Amino acid sequence: MVAELCVLANKRLPCSLTGRIEECAAAETQPLAKSIMGDIRNNIDAAKEQDIPICQDTGMAVIFAEVGQDVHIVGGNFEDAINQGVAMGYTQGLLRKSVVSDPLMRINTEDNTPAVIHTRIVSGDKIKLTVAPKGFGSENMSATQMLTPASDRAGVIDAVLQIVKAAGSNPCPPMVVGVGIGGDFEQCALLSKMALCRDVNIRNGNPFYKELEEELLAKINKLGIGPQGFGGNTTALAVNIETAPTHIAGLPVAVNIGCHVTRHITKII
Repeated sequence: MVAELCVLANKRLPCSLTGRIEECAAAETQPLAKSIMGDIRNNIDAAKEQDIPICQDTGMAVIFAEVGQDVHIVGGNFEDAINQGVAMGYTQGLLRKSVVSDPLMRINTEDNTPAVIHTRIVSGDKIKLTVAPKGFGSENMSATQMLTPASDRAGVIDAVLQIVKAAGSNPCPPMVVGVGIGGDFEQCALLSKMALCRDVNIRNGNPFYKELEEELLAKINKLGIGPQGFGGNTTALAVNIETAPTHIAGLPVAVNIGCHVTRHITKII
């Protein structure tokens, strides 16, 4: 299952994302930007026709697992099974292996493991797996800021715009911007990555944050970075915000940037 999802995620974008790319390509008014958006669409079509990855950076495998508390896992260790699936998917699926076993010694593991695994225990008797391969052209442009509790809505907007502006063309825009607000240092970063796995057509259920998503998207697209950094109206395809309760003394904000190939696929077993 995991092996299949790794391959599919790298070869097929979510329908909502391809739809948004189509919409933005049609709405783009600057000739160069419109041409680049056309190239992006052609690349997506070519990957489908030739059954090849959409991007040569097939990413580090990030797995979100929601395990029902009534599930009984037998025959081995759950995380070992996930990593075996990732290894199978990346080797047999002929995907690029980009993981090194040590951050400083830089020896490639040759099978893209270990995956980054986030597991939650939930009610029920099913397992929900989301596989989200993450390339590092965009990951390297992500950041966390620990704002003071004196900061407000405007402060959050400034922080997000600062991070996106600094990223510029590096994350292969148009990008999807995942924003995590609240929690602590590590939770807000996790929220921002979870935000990238939300359908780009679904806004935050809280009207306050829905409006904030829409305002941030408009402001980001006014930066003029444009497709691949060559200018235009389409710097971001969507802004998704996820939030959590936080401490009275802080306001953590994390921005996880996804390129136009923001990949994720979900399966329930």
